[in-house]
Amino acid sequence: METPVLPKPASHPLWQHQLGLLLESTGEGIFGIDLDGHCMFINRAGAEMLGHERSAVLGRNMHELTHHSHPDGSHYADTDCPIFNAFRRGLPCRIDTEVFWRRDGSAFAVEYSSHPIMDGAQVRGAVITFVDITERRRSALALHQAKEQLGLRVEERTRELSDALSQLRELSAWLDKVREDERTRIAREVHDELGSLLVALKMDVNWIGKRLGEQQERTPEAAENMRTLMRCKCQNMSGLIERAVDNVGRIITDLRPSILDHQGLWAALEWQANEFVQSAELALDWHMEVEPGVELPEAAAIAVFRIFQEMLSNVGRHARAARLEIRIDAADSRLHISVRDDGVGAPARAFEASTAYGVLGMRERARHFGGRIDIESTPGAGSRFSLELPLP
Repeated sequence: METPVLPKPASHPLWQHQLGLLLESTGEGIFGIDLDGHCMFINRAGAEMLGHERSAVLGRNMHELTHHSHPDGSHYADTDCPIFNAFRRGLPCRIDTEVFWRRDGSAFAVEYSSHPIMDGAQVRGAVITFVDITERRRSALALHQAKEQLGLRVEERTRELSDALSQLRELSAWLDKVREDERTRIAREVHDELGSLLVALKMDVNWIGKRLGEQQERTPEAAENMRTLMRCKCQNMSGLIERAVDNVGRIITDLRPSILDHQGLWAALEWQANEFVQSAELALDWHMEVEPGVELPEAAAIAVFRIFQEMLSNVGRHARAARLEIRIDAADSRLHISVRDDGVGAPARAFEASTAYGVLGMRERARHFGGRIDIESTPGAGSRFSLELPLP
């Protein structure tokens, strides 16, 4: 912007009239000051922003009138004022970090520019243009706060995702360990139970084979005694085979109960509950209501069965209960399973700990099928595990 030059009033009356029209037509505040800082002219927009009548502003020291204090209310010396420096040092400026003060004592954020008025090579004063930027400041502050909040939310979400990923890794490691422990247990049972039975059967078969080879060398009486011994040996082998079949069935049931495939989820849940209370010597309060025809897809049924097993397992490991209440309701497109015990209970944080892998596993299984796990527990007052799952 070129430095304005003040024309001689007597020789340019038309120019002064056009300048007056220009000052009144703009929405920006504009005023001019002399070398003492007194107002020589001000347009209507400027006077209205300052809360003054134009006649009350003319001749007043503009620094003392509207620029006398910093935004915090501290005194603003005119020797530091960029507006006055515009003609004292011939330095134009543009400032948007200060305030102007209104007649009523309130301040507003302002952006102003000051340029010296030149008469040839001589400075006559300065012309100042200013605009109220309160809304701009407010919008900028709101944008800044929104960015900060967004940054905090992103940081919080990132932390949550990081924690969730860490939990999933720990859960995966725990599942791998459980799987390996289960394989080790099955291998031990196969070795200890089936292995010993098969060895005994092999020894009996070898004994029978050897005795059969000696049959022709015996007397009739000895042969009859040997047949009696062989019948006893065969009965013993039959008992060993029955034990082997039972062990195989038990191992298969541990891996996947056949009742789940043959009779469905509801029968499997009832069977599992009765098996558990018998082995744990608990009293059972059983209630199940299922609408006719309600069935779950195979994957969901397996997930529900495993969650139910983990609920019972938690009771067996920690509750030290005497009574178990189980309620199963499948109606109105919702499946609800509740397992309540009268045991020792636990504080809520125990079920939210990162090392509560059984609870994490149940929650992940339920979440995969759109369900949720709720846990209510009070020390000394037992616990209640609930599964809510949408039905197809």
